Amino acid sequence: MVNNVHKSGMAHGQRSIPDTFVQGIAAGSFPLPTGRGRRERRAAETRLRLFRCALHLFAERGFSNVTVEEITEAADVGKGTFFNYFESKDAVLGVMAELQLGRVAEALAEAEAGKQPIRSVLHRLFLRLAEEPGVSPNLARTLISFFLANEPVRQIVERQLTLGREMVARIVAAGQKRKEIAPRLDEKEVAFQLQQSLLGAVVLWSLTGEPALAVRVEESFQHYWRAITLSAEEQRS
Repeated sequence: MVNNVHKSGMAHGQRSIPDTFVQGIAAGSFPLPTGRGRRERRAAETRLRLFRCALHLFAERGFSNVTVEEITEAADVGKGTFFNYFESKDAVLGVMAELQLGRVAEALAEAEAGKQPIRSVLHRLFLRLAEEPGVSPNLARTLISFFLANEPVRQIVERQLTLGREMVARIVAAGQKRKEIAPRLDEKEVAFQLQQSLLGAVVLWSLTGEPALAVRVEESFQHYWRAITLSAEEQRS
């Protein structure tokens, strides 16, 4: 599935990146890819550093108040280096969709491994998907408005959300097979409700910043899980 992320994210002028970059930012750290040259490893590390520095500055000052020069200064690289990895400042935010889909792919792998309850897999996914938007309400609003207003990026996000739903539906199906999730429910609808619950929590939190996003997301997950888990009658049958 990560290979699909890589291919779909390259439309509309985005630079090509190794699949391990998507996996690395999803995990919160960057594992050096094995079997690749030093130049490619350094390039992936530089792109990751640019993304993280840009995100920090956007959260601190607002997207429109940050220049490419300020991003490259924070990342300690030359301005020309920035354009080796991103077509524009806007393209930096497009990495977010890749990051989130990488996290869903990790959750699917955990579910298919069968070593953890599906509830734990989905709970952790909820929390991880809220990490970057949860840096600040300002950043969350920036991301939301950017994804809606920028048509090429909106199309990329839409495709990534579709791929994400397909993977979440497979996680749900695994939960139904293990009798953690009600089998009467349609797995695709349950996957859609996950995205709706999480995005709704982020949007509402971004308006005021209160309470903390972690609290909003936790409440959303608890309601979501109660809605999809087996009823007492189903558990007895």
